[in-house]
Amino acid sequence: MIVFGKNVAKEVIESGKEINEVFISKTFEEKSIINKLESMGVYIKYMDKKVMDRKFKGNHQGIVLDIEDFKYSKLEDLIDKKFIVLLDHLEDPHNLGAIIRTAVAAGVEAIIIPKRRGVEINSTVMKVSAGALNKIDIVEENSLAQTIEKLKKYGFWIYGTDMRDSVNYTDVEYDQRTCLVIGSEGNGISKLVRDKCDFIISIPMKNKMESLNASVAAAIVIYEVVRQRGLN
Repeated sequence: MIVFGKNVAKEVIESGKEINEVFISKTFEEKSIINKLESMGVYIKYMDKKVMDRKFKGNHQGIVLDIEDFKYSKLEDLIDKKFIVLLDHLEDPHNLGAIIRTAVAAGVEAIIIPKRRGVEINSTVMKVSAGALNKIDIVEENSLAQTIEKLKKYGFWIYGTDMRDSVNYTDVEYDQRTCLVIGSEGNGISKLVRDKCDFIISIPMKNKMESLNASVAAAIVIYEVVRQRGLN
């Protein structure tokens, strides 16, 4: 997996992830990062900044790392968890990174994402999550509907977020084992996933606003669950 940026580089170094090689601009000034990489015996390839700009898109800040692929957890690892979030085909890596950061701060124990037609863990997600990515289980599943059925067998109650035919998110009592479902930016939760939910909840909207950003909505409801259950 290709990741980039100074803060991401520091996070990777601290996490102990395997680093295959590193590309660094000849004008890169973070000597502490270079020294640490050299002490680890990592191969460093120095490049002209213009060459790096052509080779690597995005704000690489003069450092790009080729690291081991992200290691996802398994659904079976969640059997003893009490608070998880399921993301129904989220597409924006910035939203995923922000949700991961909020989830870790709030005490959510795991996040489930689909294997297809949704954002995966990449450099942007790692950067936006600001170090949170390595502090929570991330699970990839083929069928979210089938995954929900398995979660129910584990004892989870499923709370889907949707404006249609819903109740105020503060009027629901969140059970001991909670799975909160957040829909995609454009389409919300799918009908198949919605039909599997035990409760459909929503955040009241005023001034004819129809929805909130997915990461904002997730944060609001996550902290309501925390407030009710005293998880912090």
